[in-house]
Amino acid sequence: MRATSALGVARTAVVALTICAGLSGVAQAENFASIEPSLSPNRLRAKAALTFAMRFSGTQFGVAAPLTRSIVRLPAGMTLDIPHLSSCTVARLRARGPSGCPAKSALGRGHALVEVHAGTGNITEEADLWAFLGPPKNLQPTFEILAQGYTPVDERKVLTGSVLPASPPYGEELVMSIPPIPTLMFEPDASIAAFSLTIGGGTRHGKRAANAVLTPSACPAGGLPFAAEFSYADGTVGVTQTTTPCPA
Repeated sequence: MRATSALGVARTAVVALTICAGLSGVAQAENFASIEPSLSPNRLRAKAALTFAMRFSGTQFGVAAPLTRSIVRLPAGMTLDIPHLSSCTVARLRARGPSGCPAKSALGRGHALVEVHAGTGNITEEADLWAFLGPPKNLQPTFEILAQGYTPVDERKVLTGSVLPASPPYGEELVMSIPPIPTLMFEPDASIAAFSLTIGGGTRHGKRAANAVLTPSACPAGGLPFAAEFSYADGTVGVTQTTTPCPA
């Protein structure tokens, strides 16, 4: 009996190891991200508009896994200039949309493209973005981004974030939570394929926006450093970095 039991245990162990080896050989889907920041005007010691564009893709049907969190790191010396403090709450933004927020709380506008693999193909949807200053949290600024899609799903989502200090060579980091983006019934959540947001500059109701991005007073020899860290719903984390040429 003891010899039989020992043999059974050995066989079970071999089977378990074989299964684990097979699972470890299965390739996990990869996620890819790129960032492209730009300033207008592109000058040092200036009030400018910062456009931050991001693109995502993956090895699973060409679609990245859904994002759950992003951290965008700005160069040291770059900060948001808000001469007239005003904020908008998440509840008000959800209930009334962009027109329900104070004009002085508006930070910028943008556009996003979301994508999901459904059935045998990919379905995409465009969304408009509005960024607003939120109420301070622990003495740190917060922001909200309203995303409004129209077809195939007419849905409104609010992304929330905080502005926190960052370690050199960065000065501030924008930490943002991304809620699930449901799609059609029985289909997976959507993923962000492209995201572009311009903070500062522009006009609102025919008047030039008061909010702007203050550019640094100096630029490192290699250019202004930017970085981003992305967390995905599949548990993976990706980091990407770039530099922009020093402003004139």
